[in-house]
Amino acid sequence: MPLYRLILAVTAVLALAGSALAEDPSGETPSTAPPQSPPAAATQADVIVFAGVLFMAETAKILNPGKLVLLPDLKAGCSLADGCPADRFEAFRRRYPDHVAITYINCSAEVKALSDIICTSSNAEKIIRQIPPEKPILFAPDQHLGRYLMKKTGRDLTLWPGSCIVHEMFSEKSLVQLKERHPRALVLAHPECPEAVLRHADYVGSTTGILKYAVENPAREFIVATESGILHQMEKACPEKTFISAPGEGGCSCSECPHMKLNTMEKLYLCMKDRTPEITLDEDLRQRALKPILRMLEMS
Repeated sequence: MPLYRLILAVTAVLALAGSALAEDPSGETPSTAPPQSPPAAATQADVIVFAGVLFMAETAKILNPGKLVLLPDLKAGCSLADGCPADRFEAFRRRYPDHVAITYINCSAEVKALSDIICTSSNAEKIIRQIPPEKPILFAPDQHLGRYLMKKTGRDLTLWPGSCIVHEMFSEKSLVQLKERHPRALVLAHPECPEAVLRHADYVGSTTGILKYAVENPAREFIVATESGILHQMEKACPEKTFISAPGEGGCSCSECPHMKLNTMEKLYLCMKDRTPEITLDEDLRQRALKPILRMLEMS
């Protein structure tokens, strides 16, 4: 068997296992964020194994058409992507023909192909600020991120009514109760959280920003309102600090993404061993999906 070089996008399943199999090609975090182009597109690896969800692996394939891109479990979807099917998004766009469509990267290849510009939580504000004030904007698929961006930029956005099932579950009431038990803890939140949760945050940002803030801030205790896979990376970076996952309604531990958790060490091993399941994309679709990603990179 020929020797392959592998690059892994290490998500929560690997982080929790403490795996050091390979480096993360993501432009956002070492845990759960989607891929940005420079590392993913420039990798010299022959095989990309994306231990994440389908839209991430599709994005890697869009950027690396000549490479073998694998996903341990093809059923690992995303509530944001699943809640914004291409046919409905196309109809949504037809209702607003004069709008520019800025679409969060958490979407399918088909929806990317129908978009004008892709964005991440890290660069969305910068991209929106470059759109002329007279040009109306559609934003999909995350309504909470969209509302946060409206507040940050002062722009009106026409929002697709989608949300992440993990961030949607965070509870303002339970968060306030947790803060009362940990009065010195700072709250770090991802902008996919509902506005009621974000108003209690000491810092709102992408997962990269959350990790960086925790490392640089002198506080010793943090409540983290995003997918819990990041806690492993935070604890590795700051072993002397305490990180508490934000609770859901009634104090439930709801911060694990069920889609991410479909990836297991056994599936990852078999994926690497058998070189399957493989991500394949029609070339015309790939080319159309690539254009808004390249626009994102030009504007970032």
